[in-house]
Amino acid sequence: RKSCVALISPARESLNPIIWRKMPMPFSHGLRLQTPAVIALTILILLTPVSVWAGEEISFSEDIFPIIQIRCLECHQPEGDGYEKSGLDLRTYQGLMKGTKFGTMVIPGNAFTSNLMLMIDGRAKIRMPHRKKKLSSCEIKEIRWWINQGAKDN
Repeated sequence: RKSCVALISPARESLNPIIWRKMPMPFSHGLRLQTPAVIALTILILLTPVSVWAGEEISFSEDIFPIIQIRCLECHQPEGDGYEKSGLDLRTYQGLMKGTKFGTMVIPGNAFTSNLMLMIDGRAKIRMPHRKKKLSSCEIKEIRWWINQGAKDN
């Protein structure tokens, strides 16, 4: 078995072989640290948006609605194909929060289980925007952050 030191830098041993051979390396046991609790905590931290930690508030009117206008409104307004099939009217905050004839789209404070994010992330059978270019990673993050912050009408 190779030592962690040898995997990181063979040159380190030449500096002081006694210290480097005896010093334990963090995370030197690899997967043994990945218990279900550690994995769950990691997922929770990764799913919590940076804006929540940083205190930045995402605005529906300034940050989210412009994305919806450009990427979603073509289909999700009366007379649009998406509106006819689902009943989702994205012209207003109230329309988004009302959801579709099949159920809610946004669960404030929980982007991971919100149907909107399931469809945008491609975790549902139908990906949105349907038959169009996928949202950018920045657009997806903004929507996720807004939902995790409570999906406020601000």
